Amino acid sequence: MLTSTPSFPKSFASDNHAGVHPAVLAAIIDANTADAPAYGGDPWTRAMEDAFRVEFGAQATAYAMFNGTGANVVGLGLVLRPYDAVLCPESAHINVNECGAAERALGAKLIPLPTDNGKITVEDVRGQLSVLGDEHHAQPRVISISQVTECGTCYTPDEIARLAEFAHTRGLFLHMDGARLANAAAELGCSMRALTTEVGVDLLSFGGTKNGAMGAEALVLLRPELGAPALFLRKQGMQLASKMRFVSAQLTALLTEDLWRQNASHANAMAHRLADGIADLPGVSLRYPVQSNAVFPVLPEKVISDLQQRHLFHVWDEAENVVRWVTAFDTTPEHVDAFVADVRLAVQGEADV
Repeated sequence: MLTSTPSFPKSFASDNHAGVHPAVLAAIIDANTADAPAYGGDPWTRAMEDAFRVEFGAQATAYAMFNGTGANVVGLGLVLRPYDAVLCPESAHINVNECGAAERALGAKLIPLPTDNGKITVEDVRGQLSVLGDEHHAQPRVISISQVTECGTCYTPDEIARLAEFAHTRGLFLHMDGARLANAAAELGCSMRALTTEVGVDLLSFGGTKNGAMGAEALVLLRPELGAPALFLRKQGMQLASKMRFVSAQLTALLTEDLWRQNASHANAMAHRLADGIADLPGVSLRYPVQSNAVFPVLPEKVISDLQQRHLFHVWDEAENVVRWVTAFDTTPEHVDAFVADVRLAVQGEADV
């Protein structure tokens, strides 16, 4: 047991480092009432399922899960055959940051596509489809996109619609890794439904943890015919919570009174504040436009090492001195301004050498 509360500086490494939103904590406490049926047979899980239908449409079916990797793997498992492949950006989380989970658990081949900004287009996909019907090649079956992308950029509804239409005319599915879908919708000023259901996404993982939950994600199916095996694959994928009410309650809290939008909008605003605070610094530029809660500046190498002695953040591209700063629902203007002041001092100190 901790005898005192640790004191850490505000992290800009990831929104996973943030705490839990008070409303989410309150929802967990409210669910901690006597006994309730296990494995989702509880009223909190039914309320969660209703909340997802309100947000994504009447045909949406949501399955609460522990983490995004699990939601991605279970979702892809619903639509992949043993000889199929997934087309995704080379920077995709399923390709880079999930330790080969899809390949190991599903035996699926991932085909990474080069991108400049984390987004793939119809033309990127088109060149991979000449192998359809060729028994010597894994068969492209799914296009997987991340929203927000790993570069902090957002697909517009039109861009997603074009990918979905192209996929469906060729018998492919469109999957979305929606770990930061809330941030994209907040930035674009639209509903999450406008970025998914209304533009042809077939299935997605919905991220709650990065948006203020303690630990809650969901697989959301937007085509009812995909749902039959989902219960079994979730169990096999070790994503079936026995005390599911405590996971479900978190997701319902985020979807109640647009808490998800409030949290994401604030995180995004803090990222823009951070980017604006360094915009005039000599020798500093942004690798990608700021379209969510992530900032990717190019900094002098000495500045990076100096700042990392006092602040927590990740180096995105060591060869080109690109770092990644991420803000969260609980990042304050004071946190940002203090960090910006340190960045400005470090850059000025480097310039004076």
